[in-house]
Amino acid sequence: MNLLFAWRYFRSKKTTNAINIIAWIAITAIAVGTASLIIILSVFNGFEDLVKGLYGDFYPAYKVVPLKGKTFELSPAKAAQLKAVKDIKAYSFVAEEKALLTGAYQTIVTIKGVENNYTQVNPIQQYIRRGSFELGNANIPGIVMGGGIENAAGINTEQVLEAATLYFPNRNGNLLTGDGLNSFSVIPSGAFIVQQEFDNKYAFTNLAFVQYMLGLKTNEFSAIEINAKENNSNLVKQLQTVLGNQVQIQTRYQQNATLYSVMQLEKWVIYGILSLILVVAAFNMIGALSMLVLEKQKDIAVLRALGASSNRIRNIFLIEGLLLAAMGAGAGILLGGGICWMQEQFHLIKLGGSTFIIDYYPVKTMPLDFILVLLTVTAISFTAAWVTAQKTSAQPFELRT
Repeated sequence: MNLLFAWRYFRSKKTTNAINIIAWIAITAIAVGTASLIIILSVFNGFEDLVKGLYGDFYPAYKVVPLKGKTFELSPAKAAQLKAVKDIKAYSFVAEEKALLTGAYQTIVTIKGVENNYTQVNPIQQYIRRGSFELGNANIPGIVMGGGIENAAGINTEQVLEAATLYFPNRNGNLLTGDGLNSFSVIPSGAFIVQQEFDNKYAFTNLAFVQYMLGLKTNEFSAIEINAKENNSNLVKQLQTVLGNQVQIQTRYQQNATLYSVMQLEKWVIYGILSLILVVAAFNMIGALSMLVLEKQKDIAVLRALGASSNRIRNIFLIEGLLLAAMGAGAGILLGGGICWMQEQFHLIKLGGSTFIIDYYPVKTMPLDFILVLLTVTAISFTAAWVTAQKTSAQPFELRT
């Protein structure tokens, strides 16, 4: 019955056109706010997936790092136990340190010495743009660097005219006496382009060479990078049991905890800001309902004379407000969902510039986002409609004027 009254009030002709205009403005504002929320949340999902994919390709599923210091030692017995862990697909020992790379120019790099099977842990070979992923050996080391490092050092990996030089810190030396650095010539063999942060920072060479230059033992490493199924708590426990308490096992999320936290924070801040559009729409809805109440004063008085309670009067206008919100939210969901689908299929909206890995805005629609938006619209609209309906039910209306 209440819904019938609300629907008739919505459809019926008004004595003042302003009431209809305000009502449709409220519906349009809710539709725009709903569509905006869905589109923005979907774009954030798309960028989040893209960034996680890039970081996921570069960072391993699990990484074993020392609790203290830069390196740890792994006994042959523990290495054999590690090899016997069934859930591990592949792993590589890593020796990592900052170094000075000189070609035509000089630049600081983070050099990672890895084993020959490293491409089974990190699909870095997919991002090689020039040359190949050749690491050489301890005597004739090759170096594969990020595109940013290649430019900064003035090295051409496609036409290698002369070897580059790597300078490592000497553990037993002193910079003041001139023997604080160890140097060695390396052959530039390839350049990769993944993401600017990696391209400007990392270079790869073989493990034995880095161990030799840093004066590490053959069983001394900076990390162990592991390729395995993620979110496997049993594997983490197994690794901790095998490797002991001198190391900690980091998941991919823990290796990039700050990045993921910032991305989530940005998403929720934007969600909060865009929700203000719906709050503004709610004021329009309050205006529309208030005008409708003035229009229907005699109807309210007749309903009271027929025995309608204050609760029934309140519920009629509460449902009227929710009806306006439902129409706006429905239109907004169709509009936002349609725009996201078209962007996914046809990549209509392009990114400015040509330096990014893709040239269009990535989007990813998620059911939870639609549910969240619906709950947000419902909560704001219900609050606005309740305030107006409650005031209406408390006002005395009479047939006599």
